[in-house]
Amino acid sequence: MAEENKKPENKKPRFNAYWIYAAIILVFLGIQFFGGSSWTQPAKTTQAQFQTYLKQGDVEKIEIINKKMAKVYLTPEAKTKEVHSKKDGNAIFPPGANDPTYQFEFGDLQNFENSIKQIKEENNLDTQIVWNTDSNMWGELFLTLLPFIVIIGIWIFIMRRMSSGAGGGAGGQIFNIGKSKAKLFDEKTDVKTSFKDVAGLEGAKEEVQEIVDFLKTPAKYTALGGKIPKGALLVGPPGTGKTLLAKAVAGEAKVPFFSLSGSDFVEMFVGVGASRVRDLFKQAKEKSPAIIFIDEIDAIGRARGKNNFSGSNDERENTLNQLLTEMDGFGTNTNVIVLAATNRADVLDKALMRAGRFDRQIYVDLPDVRERKEIFEVHLRPIKIDDSLDLDFLAKQTPGFSGADIANVCNEAALIAARQEKTYVGKQDFLDAVDRIVGGLEKKNKIITPEEKKAIAFHEAGHATVSWMLEHAAPLVKVTIVPRGQSLGAAWYLPEERLIVRPEQMLDEMCATMGGRAAEKVIFGKISTGALSDLEKVTKQARAMVTIYGLNDAVGNLTYYDSSGQNEYGFTKPYSEKTAELIDKEISRMIEEQYQRAIDLLEKNKDKLTLLANELLEKEVIFKDNLQRIFGDRPFEKTEEEKVATT
Repeated sequence: MAEENKKPENKKPRFNAYWIYAAIILVFLGIQFFGGSSWTQPAKTTQAQFQTYLKQGDVEKIEIINKKMAKVYLTPEAKTKEVHSKKDGNAIFPPGANDPTYQFEFGDLQNFENSIKQIKEENNLDTQIVWNTDSNMWGELFLTLLPFIVIIGIWIFIMRRMSSGAGGGAGGQIFNIGKSKAKLFDEKTDVKTSFKDVAGLEGAKEEVQEIVDFLKTPAKYTALGGKIPKGALLVGPPGTGKTLLAKAVAGEAKVPFFSLSGSDFVEMFVGVGASRVRDLFKQAKEKSPAIIFIDEIDAIGRARGKNNFSGSNDERENTLNQLLTEMDGFGTNTNVIVLAATNRADVLDKALMRAGRFDRQIYVDLPDVRERKEIFEVHLRPIKIDDSLDLDFLAKQTPGFSGADIANVCNEAALIAARQEKTYVGKQDFLDAVDRIVGGLEKKNKIITPEEKKAIAFHEAGHATVSWMLEHAAPLVKVTIVPRGQSLGAAWYLPEERLIVRPEQMLDEMCATMGGRAAEKVIFGKISTGALSDLEKVTKQARAMVTIYGLNDAVGNLTYYDSSGQNEYGFTKPYSEKTAELIDKEISRMIEEQYQRAIDLLEKNKDKLTLLANELLEKEVIFKDNLQRIFGDRPFEKTEEEKVATT
């Protein structure tokens, strides 16, 4: 046993092929720099000193190398002189009897030869002049072979990289272009989100918690013959918490969690998307049980064959085909669950949505008033708030807000409070934050003439008056004529959260929306362009009543709405020209009826409308209390008990 324990301690350096390449390069460099006669290099001198030696008759031979360097050979008598015995050479060994004593570089060859010839004639010398060409064979050979060495080295590097990818598989393409870009999260360090950080979404949390529980204790389910679901698709509007829910799964699962976006599969190279899908599932299988999360899956999951006139979507379709095969093909994915998120489930391919691939479709809806309160509690944890802040009030003031919108409200409120040098965030800061998000930034310095300001005041007062008089119109919160964003004035309402809407409710809302233009007509006898957004809203609402919800008697119980989204790619209307005329006629009739209805209401309450508009001109912002003082109690106001029963 002792000997067995000692064996692992014998650690020898592993042989690496790069050592051979390094040794070859060093040999060539050594030959290049230390080859030839560099071991017995002559001493350096100058051309002037050489001419002195030549005149004295000390030079036996001059060797001109490559027409730029001269090597000087001294006579045996000159070598015995003291002046030549103290030469300062750079050679490792002293020069031999047949080696040159000096060397120097000269300038122009012709001038150099002429000076030597002149000195020889003047001093009657017989000094020999020899021309020679010096070449480094090994150095030239190295320079000749260098390009081939570089090319062979790059080729060997690429081949080694390709062979490291499991026989040229998904990760073995050049520069790993086909390798998956999925990020592997470590639950201990990377992910801190848990289910307690996800407020609301009770049904969705229950579904994904079951998936997490299955990965932790699979025997609990398989003992009864159950099978692990292949995938779950999170569907819902933007900002409702689909990605946050996936982060919570990553934090709770305690298993490898691969996260990436659908666009990570898309690349300019052909075949890369499918290769990355293969590599992703290969990694997940090796680390199973594991979870794969694909955010915005509609980037690669669109229905095949739609709007493919040019054939440009072939690469995306190949990626989708590979994903379909990996999720439910001949190969088995043991304990690998695919989570995906999208807000465009209507455009996804039917083959992707079938059972066996995405077994569960989890709809993540906008939060109701109770869930909004829970979301506020989560996002208000790091914020210093006033102790008297009522979360129920905040939840009621934010109908239709998603989780992301509520997080934005909390952040904006904190910024507003900090801007005003407050030590805590109060109720008014949150109301200002809601106004900022819904209406836009206040523009108090916008130049508005008194006549325009009066028209805006009566326009907004008309909205408030008509909505106060109608049973099904949303209750008013406040009215302002301070410009915000692109609007010159605004009226805030608190709509009821209805699951179904009846025709009388929609008509009352249309009438209240037309109240602004009706007030301009009643007071000034003329209308303006300020009702553009109102007209856009009522036209869409009326068209929806006629063509989508079947709430018009003339058109009947028909709908021309296509939930599959295929009408987007059609060039023809789903109804005849005669029906189109009828639809246009009914839309116009409905809007004009509500416009006339709003005019009649305002004619009866013209004095109160004027009083409200004057107060709005004076204060610029008025609230529900001001309307109650002018108009009295609203006849259709619900009691608190009725409101609780409704919610």
